[in-house]
This record gives sequence, C-alpha cells and structure tokens, in this order.
Amino acid sequence: MTSGPVLHLATIWTPAQEGLPLSYTIQLTNNGTSPISGFKLGLSGPARIDLTAEVEGGTLEKRLSNHSLFAPSAGYVLAPGATWEIVARGLSYGLQHWSDGANTAYVVLTDGTTLPVVTTPTRSTAANAPLLKGAARFPVTAKAPVPVSIIPWPKEVAVSGARTVPAGLTLIADGAEASAAVTAFTQLVADLFPVEALVRPTAEGGFPVHLKAAAGLGKEVYQVAFAADAVTITASAHAGFLYGLITLGQVLRGAKQYPNTFVFPVGGTITDAPGFVWRGTHLDVARQFYTGAEVSQLLKIMAWNKMNRFHWHLSEDEAWRLEIDAYPELTRIGAWRGEGLALPPMLGSGPEPTGGYYSKAVVREIVALAGSLGIQVVPEIDIPGHCYALLEALPHLRDPNETGEYQSVQGFPNNCLNPAHEPVYTFLETVIGEVLELFPGGIFHLGADEVPLAAWSGSPLALNLLEKLAGPEMRKRHEGLTNTTGNHGGADAIEDSPTAILQAHFIRRVHAMIAAKGAITGGWEEAAHGNAVNKSNSYLVGWRNVEINAALAAEGYDIVVAPGQRYYLDMANGLSWAEPGASWAGWSGPEETYEFEPREGMGPDQLKHLLGVQSCIWSEPMVDRAIFDRLVFPRLSAVAETGWTVPERKSWTRFSALVGLMPIMYGNWAD
Repeated sequence: MTSGPVLHLATIWTPAQEGLPLSYTIQLTNNGTSPISGFKLGLSGPARIDLTAEVEGGTLEKRLSNHSLFAPSAGYVLAPGATWEIVARGLSYGLQHWSDGANTAYVVLTDGTTLPVVTTPTRSTAANAPLLKGAARFPVTAKAPVPVSIIPWPKEVAVSGARTVPAGLTLIADGAEASAAVTAFTQLVADLFPVEALVRPTAEGGFPVHLKAAAGLGKEVYQVAFAADAVTITASAHAGFLYGLITLGQVLRGAKQYPNTFVFPVGGTITDAPGFVWRGTHLDVARQFYTGAEVSQLLKIMAWNKMNRFHWHLSEDEAWRLEIDAYPELTRIGAWRGEGLALPPMLGSGPEPTGGYYSKAVVREIVALAGSLGIQVVPEIDIPGHCYALLEALPHLRDPNETGEYQSVQGFPNNCLNPAHEPVYTFLETVIGEVLELFPGGIFHLGADEVPLAAWSGSPLALNLLEKLAGPEMRKRHEGLTNTTGNHGGADAIEDSPTAILQAHFIRRVHAMIAAKGAITGGWEEAAHGNAVNKSNSYLVGWRNVEINAALAAEGYDIVVAPGQRYYLDMANGLSWAEPGASWAGWSGPEETYEFEPREGMGPDQLKHLLGVQSCIWSEPMVDRAIFDRLVFPRLSAVAETGWTVPERKSWTRFSALVGLMPIMYGNWAD
C-alpha cells in the first residue's frame, strides 16, 4: 500500500433547475494512509469562480482568472478515506461542456511544498454520455461523388480515364521557382506522410511530373495536365507550383489508399485559382504553449490545405512567448506559470514551472519554413489589453499612482498598458522594431481587443489625458469607475466611451510607429474605435459576430472574416456536455462551419474590402492534445475550402466524403 496522502479531485456541475440555484461542487478525497492538515487547494480550468460567489465548506483565498486557491476551516484535518467538499454558487459563466471544469489541481502545504492531485473531468448531473476526444471520424466510402480526392476543391476539374496508380512521383523542375517548389513539396510529404514515399526516383517506380513556367498567371494559379506517360504542372511562381504539386499529391494518395473509390487520371486537366487572397489560421500559443516543432507541423497541415496566412498570437494575460533582447524579463517571468510564480498555474498547468517561449533562432526557422510553404507569418502582440503577464514582468510600465482595480472579461485585474504613460511607448518602439526584424512579411498585428470598460479609471495620468482629449465631463464620467464582472461583448470598451477614447489615442500612436517602419497594422475589430487606424495601411479581423464584418467593410476597412460563431475553433462541435470546447459564441459543427458564407450580406463595394477568411485556434480548452484534434479537425479544412473554393463549387457532400484523407496534428481520425 502507498504511504502518505494520495489525493483525488472530483468536480460536479449542477445546472440551475426548478428554482434551485446552480452549483459547482469540488471534492478532494484522501485515498492514502496519512492525514493532511494546514493545507490549501489550488485548481484551475477554463471556468472561473466568480469573485462574489457564495462558497460553502471553505474559503476562496485567491482568484486570478481561472486559478482559485481554497482553504478549509482552521484546524481541519483530511483523514485517510475522507472527502473535503466545497460548493461554489456563482461562476463567471455556466458550464456547458466537460472541458469547462477544473482540469488541474494541487495541494499546498504550510511549508510551501506541493502535493499532486489526480483530477478527473468535471461531471454534470444532467448528462452521462461518454466524453469525446480526437477528431471525429469521416470515413472514405466505396462510392465517392467525385473521381479524385482534392481539398480544397479546384476551380475546374476536367479529368478522364484511369491508369494503374503510380507508386510515387518523380519531379522534374524547369527554373528556380519550380525547383524551390519541388524542394518544399518533397520535404512536406516526407514530414506529413513519412512512410508513403510519394516522391521517389524513376528507379523506384516514380511517375514523371514536369513543372513548366508560364508567364501571365497569378502567383497562386496553376494547372495540372494528365497524360498516359507523364503529368505536367504549369504555373508562374513558387506558390502556384507548390499548390499544383499538393493537388497532385492528394490525387495520388486518394488513388493509392482507396483504389476502388478514386482514380489517377490518364487525361484531362485541373485548372485552379484561389477565391480569396487571405486564407488564414490563427494560433494562440499563450494559453497553451506549443513547441516550435508543433507550430511547424501546423504550418505543414495548413500548406496541405492551401492556407497562406499564419496569425501567431504571441502574447496574452496568461503568458508572453517571444524572446525580446531588450527585455529579457518578458520571457524570464512572463513565459512561465507555477505555484509561487508571478503567474499561477492556469488552464491545465500544474504547480511546477510550466510554459516556454520561442527564441529568435526558432522563430527564424519557423518563418523560413512558412515562406517555403507559401505562408506569410503575421505576429500579434496584443495591446493595450491582455497584458497581465507583460505587466507582471515589467511593472514600471504601470502608472505608479494608479489606484483601484478593474477586471477584464477573463478575470485579470488592471491588465492594460497605460495610454498616458510615456515609458509604454518607449517599450513598444523597441518591441515593434525587434518583431518586424524577425517577421519580414511587413505586418504587425497589435490586437486592440477586449479592453475593459473601466480600464485606467484610477490612473491620474490617464484621467488627465482623457480630460485633455475629451473635456472635464468625460473625465468625471470615467473617474473611479469599476467593473469586476462581464461577458464577451458586455464588459469591453464601446465606441465613444471614455476607455475607447483613450484606446484610440493609444492605437494612433502605435499605428504611427508601425507605419514609420514601413509595415501594415493588423488589429481585431476594436482597432476601428475612434477611426484610430488609417484604412490605407491596415486591416481588421472581425470576430464578435457575422454582421460586424459587413459593417466595417462598408466603412472602407479591409476585412478578414473570423466570426466566433463559426470560425473560432475553440467553440464546441455541438451542444452535448460530452463535447469539449467553449460555448460563449455558441457551437459550430463541421457542416455549419463549412456552410458559412463570408460574402453574405455584402454588396460590391464591401466585397472590394473582403480580403478573406481565418480560423482562430484559441487554446483555453486545449489542455489535452486529443481535444485539439477534436476541435480543430476537420473544421480547419472547412475554413480552408471556403477560402479557396468559390461558393458555387462548394459541396458538403463531397467535402465530407474526402476530408478523412487529410492529415491532422496529433492522432488519427477517431471512431
């Protein structure tokens, strides 16, 4: 028998019903042989205990966002076989899915040492279905609606006949652009499908593929021509050649793996061009850290889906992930979470120091890989909000005379860079310079989302600036304002509010810094508040709802469509408790994501400003990589097809029959 305490945490969600209030029950059981006393229980998960929650059975001593620290009554002893139960009535939002609850817990003893706690997924009293993980299965059947397997579906497919499926492809390039595409494709398929040998010499059965340059084609345009003795790919640039090879590789894989379903044609052509110039995927690496190898793998999967923009979300309240030479504290302090650190355990991280960051050397490798795959990397440093980790690392960036407290929608106090504090701009000038040196694509995304309505209401510097910008009445309106709770769309700065006025001043100054370095400014939709960015050298990502994109396009902003209701891949696939994921924007299954049409509601003038679409992988629920697979796939491919394939060529029936052949990140397509 194991000696000492062996601790287990169970959490139970009881929805409100028949006049009874909701409750969140936390049970810590000692399955060991020794009692424990004088301890505290730390736990975290996407859901947050509200600051004003009624707590029975213990005391909520600390709460930072989704991290909570509970203490039992004085003198309490958790004996072997006993269970300490806490009931909390009041959460920032009601739990909707099993991944919402606590996913990590630990015990802190009086001497500061910690004990591990085995944590099981939160159970709901209203549901008992098996919990779901891994990408949902999309089987390839014997009868497909098309003879070749390609995602995203091309502009024109006019192929004929079938031949014995080649064992692999021998690539013969004409010119530097074609040669570079051959090199990139050869490495891509070796990494994605290491045992399939899709590229091989003629001595090993390779079928000849000639890559030939043709002037006058768009850089992503290509044609694949099939003949009995060879295939010819025609394009004018690296991206076009690469996409032609990817299409041919998909055709070959389909025919090799399912020879009774798909063919390798003997004649005809595939002619192709993208519907949108921007076909993106965003990855939040702050809530969960992904190694450089994981980021690289995602880029390869994006390329296989013909996506060409990678929005890299590098900073958040929960962490700072990018090496900055001038400010080593950002990664020394801001990249790590753990008990006793500036940032406590959150979102699945335990009491031991957990996290990481990207060195400049790793970033350069990733940017080079992306470039070889036709992908532009867009770095985001999220400001002025979502800066808790940054400010913990660099407290001198706060107004030293600020008083009071405001809370962000995610439960972080005083988490915004101060628009009236000059050291902030010195800091940003340096950071922007170092970031743009690393990312030669010429875009700096500055975030600008979810600044709390009460931000800076206790800062004399900010209040003086507000009075200067908008007069004493506006200062009086803002001074001493507090907000401690809120929801998406409810607690954040709104147009013409005092906070929005201050934020617009901040964004103008930072936008000018970015422009002075010859770069484009990206921002979430809130960057439009107060007309803070010049429409000629900026773009916005619309996220709160579908309608905002059409509205901003009508104002003349270049827009990337990414509504939370359809393109936020952290949203659950369905309503069931058994599905993992978030729910604040609702849910979106693969079919709903696929069928969403970003052009809807836009007239000709608005469509001129529609750059394209972007899926957003927010990582709060991704405490388990099997959850990542379930949430991201096949919805990433659904967004990719919308970005490439014009609406009249889309077909859910076809897509769902083919998507099971697409690669995913960590596992296999689940049953």
